[in-house]
Amino acid sequence: MSTIAALLAFLDAAPFSMAGAPVAWSEILGAITGIACVWLLTRQNVWTWPLGLANNVFWALLFFRAKLYADSLLQLVFFALGCYGWWRWLHPLASGEAVRVRRTSRREWLVFGAALSASTTLVAWLLASRTDSPAPIADASVLTLSLVATWGQAQKLYESWWVWILVDVISVPLYLSRALYPTALIYLVFGLLCVRGLWAWRRDLARPTELT
Repeated sequence: MSTIAALLAFLDAAPFSMAGAPVAWSEILGAITGIACVWLLTRQNVWTWPLGLANNVFWALLFFRAKLYADSLLQLVFFALGCYGWWRWLHPLASGEAVRVRRTSRREWLVFGAALSASTTLVAWLLASRTDSPAPIADASVLTLSLVATWGQAQKLYESWWVWILVDVISVPLYLSRALYPTALIYLVFGLLCVRGLWAWRRDLARPTELT
């Protein structure tokens, strides 16, 4: 067995069950890295990005096995955006200033709204017509909203936390429906961390952000 095959077999293995459903190592490690990633994000700590990349790998496998194909694909896109976000936080703006927390502009909201409407409709249709996804609309919504939220956090847009909260509201019942109980619980915790993020980032709206 190759190293990659052995690693995939390990991540698919379930050391215990919850409510009669097996809990794989990919779900356990995804939960640990996910919570650490969001907690660091609330503190504007740049290490949120590499931990997020690890989280993407674990959940890409988990969601694919659960037939949540949009969520699985989302993790791959997250990985690319995570690399961008890591770079963005480490490099100053053209003005020489560090990236700092700011409000989302009206123009950005218009672009986000148009992109969300078109992309959610397209992805939901593809999932419904081309795959056996059990929840194409919810799956597509989590994908598109999460992309907007990730882009927003890379730019340190304050309102990206509200988008993440909406993602959590959709994700909890979606993952419960697929018997991903630990992941559903983690997204509930994410929602609480998002509230903390709103409070923490609000304090920095009027001042430059220092990376830690």
